[in-house]
Formats: sequence, C-alpha cells, structure tokens
Amino acid sequence: MMRRFLVNFFQIGSLLLLLIALGLLAAITTMHFAIHGAEVQVPALKGMTVAEARSQTSGMGLNLDVDNRYYSAEVAAGHILTQSPPAGSVVRREWRVRVSESLGPQRVDVPDTVGSAERAAALRLRRVGLEVGAVSQLPWENAAEDTVLAQDPPAHAQGIERPSVNLLVAAPDDVAPDGFVMPDLVGVPIVTAQAELAKVGIETAPPVFADVPAPQAGGAAQPAAVPGSVIAQEPEAGARVDQSIQVKLTVAK
Repeated sequence: MMRRFLVNFFQIGSLLLLLIALGLLAAITTMHFAIHGAEVQVPALKGMTVAEARSQTSGMGLNLDVDNRYYSAEVAAGHILTQSPPAGSVVRREWRVRVSESLGPQRVDVPDTVGSAERAAALRLRRVGLEVGAVSQLPWENAAEDTVLAQDPPAHAQGIERPSVNLLVAAPDDVAPDGFVMPDLVGVPIVTAQAELAKVGIETAPPVFADVPAPQAGGAAQPAAVPGSVIAQEPEAGARVDQSIQVKLTVAK
C-alpha cells in the first residue's frame, strides 16, 4: 500500500515538474517572439524619393526624419542621399531613421554680401533660396557694427555643398571674437599673412616653401609669384576658422 502511494506521489511530482517545464518553455518562447517581433530591419532608402521612403518606413513602424539637405549632381532633387542607421541594421520599432535629401545640382548664384548689414545680407540670401548658416562676430574698428566682413562660401562660388552661407559680422570692441572667415592670403607676403592671422589669435604652421613652375611657351601669360609670397593656403579663403585651428601656408621660393 505504502509502495503504491509512493509510486503515485512520484508520478504526480514528475507530471507537475513536466508541466512547470512546459510552462517555462512557453513563456520563454513567447518572450522571444515578443522581443524579436518588435524588431525590424532598416530598408535601403538611398535613391528613393522622400515620400517613398516615408511610406515604406511608416509601414514598418519606423519614423523618418530629414536631417539635412545637400546639393548633388548625381542624385535627383527630392531623393535620398544618405541614411542612418545604414540599410540592413536591426532596430526596434518606432526607431528614428535619419536621412539627407538631395537638392539636385546647384542652380543658384551665391550673392556677395560683404559690406552689407547682417539683416540685408540675410534677405539677399533668402531671396535666391539660400539660408544663413553660422554667424560669427569679430571686433573690427574699420566697419560699422553688424556689417558683414566675410562669407563662406564666397560670392559666386560653384559646387557648394549646403544651401547655406556662413557670415562674419563686425562686433563692438568689447565682444570677444567667436571665429572668423578665412581671408584670401594668396599673393600676400608670408610675414604679413602671419601677422594678420596672429592679430585674431590664429596660429600658422611652419610655412612650406615650393618652387613655382615657369609658364610654358605659348601659354597664357600669368604673373609670376613673388618669392616669399603665399601661393596656397589651407583652409581655403572663405572657410570658417577659429583659434583652435592651425593655418598651413605654402610660400614661393
């Protein structure tokens, strides 16, 4: 009798353990599908129109944000240039996919805003479809406050990347400069160029001296570079710089 009781007890115990194991397995399986069911693979969006990309990502439970717009000669206007995360990435639903949109080839002429008041410069830029980018200030005793001293990219620049123009404006003497636009130093004596940059706290690397090739016979006449003058610079004229950068100058021997 006791033996039969023990056998029944162990059978019932084994059955309970089996049911518990099955319950745990079902819970793990459910959790697995719940977790992976909330994940999606980011599609390849490059080349799609923004509307097509938005429709596809929305259907997958993803959010699409257009972060930037750039000019591009290869990708038609209104189509996707880049995306983040890249195609094939596995993310959770509701994830934000950030893309950049092509504006097509550059079709606007960058106006010359130097010498204008900042507000007038902004109006001129917007009139041709450009935006005001970063605005930096630099105390300048020879110009009225808020006058544009330089711009990046420069007037009539071709092949620009963004539809925006950074401005350097004159500030009162008591305002600390927060950056400036790189001047054109080509043709300027190296000593003068270094002195002008030092005035606003910009350091120059040791200059690199290079031979200037002689003009070829029959070619268009070009003025020879004066020994000791700047023949190349980095960053280029019009680029925004501050005290953290070191300017590299190439000088004619």
